[in-house]
Amino acid sequence: MALEAIVSSPSPSPTPSATPTAATSEASWKWLRELTQYLDPTHFWGSVGLAVVFLIIGFLLSWVIRRAIKTLVDHDPNERIDRMTISFIQHLGTFIMWIVLALIFSHVVPSLNKLTTSLLAGVSIVSVVIGFAAQSTLGNLVSGISLVIYKPFRRGDRLQLTTPTGLETGIVEDLSLGYTVLRTFDNRRIVLSNGTIANQIMINLSSVDLRVMISPTISIGYDSDIDKARAIVLELARAHDNVSEVVGCPVVNLGGSSVDLSLRAWCADSATAKQVEFDLLEQIKKRFDKEGIEIPYAYQNVVLSGALDDGEKGE
Repeated sequence: MALEAIVSSPSPSPTPSATPTAATSEASWKWLRELTQYLDPTHFWGSVGLAVVFLIIGFLLSWVIRRAIKTLVDHDPNERIDRMTISFIQHLGTFIMWIVLALIFSHVVPSLNKLTTSLLAGVSIVSVVIGFAAQSTLGNLVSGISLVIYKPFRRGDRLQLTTPTGLETGIVEDLSLGYTVLRTFDNRRIVLSNGTIANQIMINLSSVDLRVMISPTISIGYDSDIDKARAIVLELARAHDNVSEVVGCPVVNLGGSSVDLSLRAWCADSATAKQVEFDLLEQIKKRFDKEGIEIPYAYQNVVLSGALDDGEKGE
């Protein structure tokens, strides 16, 4: 039986077509090459596009810094970390970030790189000019860093210090790179440079006893009963809701037409002390009128002796 060798030739394999993954990769590389051409820093519009990219990066980094600070604050409900320090670090970090981005951008763009190099060549003159122009700004920045490190006050503390408008008392709201913001009790916002605050004597009312003593002077006539007047003053002071402790009401002066008493009483803080004093003065006046206790006041008697003599002569 004859054996026939059947030799079957292998069928040709089909030509592989481009897969979707390869097509997507090729399109991505093409898009990146076009984008690189658009962002070519050697051309004007390329520099503009690159500046837009750097701005977007800066805003994104600023957002990341704010979110990181917010997360840190949310995980610190007991305020173990000073809020004013956190705020200052946020301002300082954002400022440094923008400076670094500006330096990188000036290094990437050839025209700005040449300008930077030429400016650095005259660094001595530039340093002198910038030093004079930014002396106060840099001083405020250094003072702000000093305030953060040594912590003479914190956010929320009540400070008493001298301002161009006089002696002011306010609550610390914010400490930025150059300025400190205080809010007074009549809702005014006072903005002072960090250098001004760092170079003057301030009283931190929150780091000591918050109590404030009031000492209004109450004058009565010489014919009035001192003991009765003192008893009325002490009674009204003890009855006031915002008086923490009544110390006394001694006689402090014998004036030309009055006996002066001085009420000594403690209040919770300076915010309520002034209102307590106003309330007590009004209540004391009404009670003295009711009890017949004289409050002396200045008056003059005018005698027209010459007019009387002329009238007598006319009669």
